[in-house]
Amino acid sequence: MASKLVLLFLGFYLLNLSVWRVEAQSVGVCYGLLGNNLPSEQEVVNLYNKNNIRKMRIYAPTPPVLNALRGSNIELIVDVSNEDIEPLATDPSAAAIWVETNVRDYSPDVNFKYIAVGNEVLPEFSNSKFIYPAMENLQTAISSAGLSDRIKISTATFSALLGVSYPPSKGSFRDDAKTFMKPIIDFLVRNNSPLLVNIYPYFAHIGDQVNVPLDYALFKSPGIVVQDGKSGYQNLFDAMLDAHYSALEKEGGGSLRIVVSETGWPSNGNPPAASLENAGTYISNLIRHVKSGDGTPKRPGIAMETYLFAIFDENQKPGAETEKYFGLFRPSEEPKYSIKFS
Repeated sequence: MASKLVLLFLGFYLLNLSVWRVEAQSVGVCYGLLGNNLPSEQEVVNLYNKNNIRKMRIYAPTPPVLNALRGSNIELIVDVSNEDIEPLATDPSAAAIWVETNVRDYSPDVNFKYIAVGNEVLPEFSNSKFIYPAMENLQTAISSAGLSDRIKISTATFSALLGVSYPPSKGSFRDDAKTFMKPIIDFLVRNNSPLLVNIYPYFAHIGDQVNVPLDYALFKSPGIVVQDGKSGYQNLFDAMLDAHYSALEKEGGGSLRIVVSETGWPSNGNPPAASLENAGTYISNLIRHVKSGDGTPKRPGIAMETYLFAIFDENQKPGAETEKYFGLFRPSEEPKYSIKFS
């Protein structure tokens, strides 16, 4: 009987592992709203379905988007916008109301997967001290709503928190970021939640074009570019991702999984690096790499869940001119280049 139980348990374990790996290898797309010429929310959801895009990230719980997602079964990352973090941190009842209004009122018709408490908040920002307590209050609210087995709480960070990123095995957080990240990492470990990380080889390349070759950033290098002990890196995406894994290991987060919550390449605004050809090359090679299931040198064979930024160009996006040109599709819903998600 004992041996049969062991075999039965093993069978369930392997089945669940297989399902997780297939699911996590899929690619999602972020949906930004900073444009005055974008299609309606329902048209956008239809575009996701038409192109077999089964994952979406939105940057605030916008009711028209959430209503359009009802019944679609598209897995969703929904952000707590940066300006809303402090109230949720200082008042547990505000977190409960946020969950009731933005999650329970739509669930299970909307397939929430992650709640990202803030996007790219740095330790020096005034709201950084509120990230962790907001995560705790939201976790309590999600648990009280009976949704903690389905929805994970996290935050979306980025490479600016790293003090060392090269070589990847030496990856570590900045000294001030260690204090900021430690309680967050401990929270994620306790709740078996992933860390969300925005990874942009484009910005690494334009920041140091001599030492970060374009082919390395575009997955076009014919061989190993960076040898790091026994690990060889042929593309910058893997190196950046593994630098974050190394940083997590040094702070007690070695068991954590990273979800790449943003990555992309602009098609205009800063030639020659930002071009339609380079954007199409990066996106198509990235999708192929993620879906291969190869993982990274530090996490070989471990599935990578990755969200592309973004579904459309956003003509009202502030910042550098390139910020307006990260879209995979034009607002007319015409693809900028050949994209295959399936």
